[in-house]
Amino acid sequence: MHTQLERYAAKVLLTTAISMSLMACSKPVDTAASMPSTTVGTEIDDTVVTASVRSALLADPDVKSLDVKVETRKGEVQLSGFVDNLAQAERISAIVKGVQGVKTIDNKMAMKTADTTVGNKVDDAIVTTRVKAALLADESVKSFDIAVVTRKGEVQLSGFVENQGQIDRAVQVARAVEDVHSVSNQMTLKK
Repeated sequence: MHTQLERYAAKVLLTTAISMSLMACSKPVDTAASMPSTTVGTEIDDTVVTASVRSALLADPDVKSLDVKVETRKGEVQLSGFVDNLAQAERISAIVKGVQGVKTIDNKMAMKTADTTVGNKVDDAIVTTRVKAALLADESVKSFDIAVVTRKGEVQLSGFVENQGQIDRAVQVARAVEDVHSVSNQMTLKK
């Protein structure tokens, strides 16, 4: 008997897989470009792993998964965001290790330094939106590969990017955004 969460996760996975297939079919073919470092199958597998990890984190009552970003590339799961304490970070890692398809975990989560107020959370959401918009506006940054989390003006950038130039530019763009106090680079180069 399937639980409501399992049915929801299955719907999310199916929708994601169909969306990825459609996006892959609609891309123009560039014969001058080198072979991609991942295949559509790998990207779908990574999407399934990401969705499975998020579902597992949501299902655990001890984990505040909304503060954790999950990115997957070739089975490597990158965790970023902010956690309350070391025990929470260890619990999250243990849950992720138990998810099928996870080959390795790159834990880039940071500890929260103090409690936030509702005002801080609203301000952080505004800063996150501004940073995402600035990254989208910059043509030299592949911003869809970059996750943005903000806590008390500290912006954390994570995800898998093509080269060091993109990392440097993303950090530069984020630092220039209003109300950004600091930028933590947790991005990783694609292998």
